[in-house]
Amino acid sequence: MTAPILLDIDDGIALITLNRPERLNALSYALIDHLMAALDRIESDVAVRAVILTGAGERAFSAGADIHEFSASVQQGAAVTVRDFVRRGQAMTARLEAFRKPVIAAVNGLAFGGGCEITEAVHLAVASDRALFAKPEIKLGMPPTFGGTQRLPRLAGRKRGLELLLTGEPFSPDHAREIGLVNRVVPHDQLLDAALELAGRITRHSPGSVSSVITAVTRGLNMPIAEGLLVESEQFAALVPSRDLSEGLAAWKERRPAKYVGG
Repeated sequence: MTAPILLDIDDGIALITLNRPERLNALSYALIDHLMAALDRIESDVAVRAVILTGAGERAFSAGADIHEFSASVQQGAAVTVRDFVRRGQAMTARLEAFRKPVIAAVNGLAFGGGCEITEAVHLAVASDRALFAKPEIKLGMPPTFGGTQRLPRLAGRKRGLELLLTGEPFSPDHAREIGLVNRVVPHDQLLDAALELAGRITRHSPGSVSSVITAVTRGLNMPIAEGLLVESEQFAALVPSRDLSEGLAAWKERRPAKYVGG
């Protein structure tokens, strides 16, 4: 059987490819499980500094959930569907959102349903000018279930998010950029280069400081600002004894590039 994801690691960057091009990279249960296992492996690999997530083929990043598999769960009732489908998908997007290394989506085509929810959850996203986004779950008689009702309105604003959620209509990569779903839109043949360039501008910094920024932002967004400031303070305090903070300060005082080693 073809592996549902591909994982390639080169020069500190892990490239994860959703690998079901014949099904528009639909998110089967096996694909989600393999993605979660890959994230576990990457997280413990100190040589990996950033992650790029993309889709196989020319047509899709991911067209969303595997409807045939999902339908079989629905026939077994709410308890089974929530356990096998909803919790699995929500765990995936929560894992991506809270991952302590930067995750960049390189959206190469259709990003519908769960594919859009992955884009919402990751830290940064670059879209091809051929990409197309949609929240079509409403057309199936259901709401999004992998976090789309929560993350998209937080990114786009309540009214703009609700329009996309309630109509199910597709929207362009330029509109995705306007509402904060993606950072950049680039020509299709420059997509991976653009994602790698963005990763490189991040990985030149201390791994500990990158992780602390991601954690503080991810946790703080869902807190009152006073609690978020405590998280910020905690993240900084944890770095005070680190070699990288000492190196960063020394490099600044000596007017030289910092040489971060982690720790």
